[in-house]
Amino acid sequence: MTQLTAVSGAKRPIVSLTDVTKTYTLGKVQVPALRGLSLEVYPGEFISIAGPSGSGKTTALNLIGCVDTASSGVVSVDGQDTKTLSERQLTDLRLHTIGFIFQSFNLVSVLSVYQNVEFPLLLQRKLNPKERQQRVMTLLEQVGLDKHVKHRPNELSGGQRQRVAVARALVTRPKLVLADEPTANLDSVTGQNIIDLMKELNRKEGTTFIFSTHDAKVMNHANAVIRLADGKILDRITPAEAQRAMAAGAEGH
Repeated sequence: MTQLTAVSGAKRPIVSLTDVTKTYTLGKVQVPALRGLSLEVYPGEFISIAGPSGSGKTTALNLIGCVDTASSGVVSVDGQDTKTLSERQLTDLRLHTIGFIFQSFNLVSVLSVYQNVEFPLLLQRKLNPKERQQRVMTLLEQVGLDKHVKHRPNELSGGQRQRVAVARALVTRPKLVLADEPTANLDSVTGQNIIDLMKELNRKEGTTFIFSTHDAKVMNHANAVIRLADGKILDRITPAEAQRAMAAGAEGH
């Protein structure tokens, strides 16, 4: 196993999972999704979580993003043990620290593209109307949706809705962005543009990114690839090693 060193100068991880388990109950059946997951991600890292369907990628992101709770173990985000936080404190952590790009988009159907992206800024109450407009329009231009500001989600394609979700996650300039298959609904050119935007924020703002993906091209941009299997970390390797492993797996079938 190749263990990559943390980003230079980082003293405290922005994300720390210690022996985390998550078990779902389906009727009378207990379904383990995570089995003792331990992981540290440091500020400024650009991490890919890889693994087959059912390996626990989305569950891990949901726990880090405070949209679900662990069955056991400790999930810390930005130095805070999430299980000790009240609902209000969890809401504040999600609003001010985390940006989440959901696989299912989670857009508000009655709001326009512009309003969906602006919504987190309204909740934060940090910017005046002019500043909000500038922030929103800049991001919508970057994701190629500045001509669709008045459209509702049901008037957009899946790829366009995905880009709205990306813009909404990035608009607050969070410390940490979690992205569940961020390019899954995008063509290769648009997907590359989204990754380039994420890499630019990572480089200029020091934003930490953790994203799950099956896309080898996306994985190749990561600082490290964390491979999951059956709810456990298989290893933490370089993108080049991940590519070789994927190629070997393909040859084995």
